[in-house]
Amino acid sequence: MLYSVKGTLIHTEPGMAVVECGGVGFKCFVTMQTQRNLPKLGEETMLYTHLHVREDAMDLFGFYNKSEMNCFRMLTSVSGVGPKVGLAILSELSPEQVAMAVAAGDSKTLSRASGVGPKLAQRIALELKDKVKKMEGSSGVGIPEGGIPSAAGNAANAVQALAVLGYTPADAAAVVAKFDSSLPTEELIRLSLKAMASRF
Repeated sequence: MLYSVKGTLIHTEPGMAVVECGGVGFKCFVTMQTQRNLPKLGEETMLYTHLHVREDAMDLFGFYNKSEMNCFRMLTSVSGVGPKVGLAILSELSPEQVAMAVAAGDSKTLSRASGVGPKLAQRIALELKDKVKKMEGSSGVGIPEGGIPSAAGNAANAVQALAVLGYTPADAAAVVAKFDSSLPTEELIRLSLKAMASRF
């Protein structure tokens, strides 16, 4: 419903920012990563948003870039992961780190976030990895089990990690292919996200 808000930053407090647009102040719950990227009070800002509707409330969540918003949506699609847990994870880890942890099945990294125990971290890693596998199967872009221990493996792992962030494996593969596959996986993810931000 609300894709983004752009206006004057009029108030901040831990985990929250208020952006005034056309005389209306939009209260957005934000991650610590987004909070660090906010300008000074009184300056213009733009946040990508996700509206979460419950029986008793409608909450707006704001993100400084699309990859953080996509990652939040993927995380909250996992059973047992609500918006608060999604924010906690993205306050502790960047979207790239979440994607890498899921692609590698590294639940220990995910459990570093406040409120995420070992069982929930394992569920997040498993459910999101399964979603990525289904996406790969439907698009015809496959990634070998356990990755490939070569330069091409870095590119394959980057494609899988980008799929965790909500990009289709076909789109991710097309962008990753433009870069040197001998680069570290995290660098390939970072460069690809930068390139895709201007495309989508």
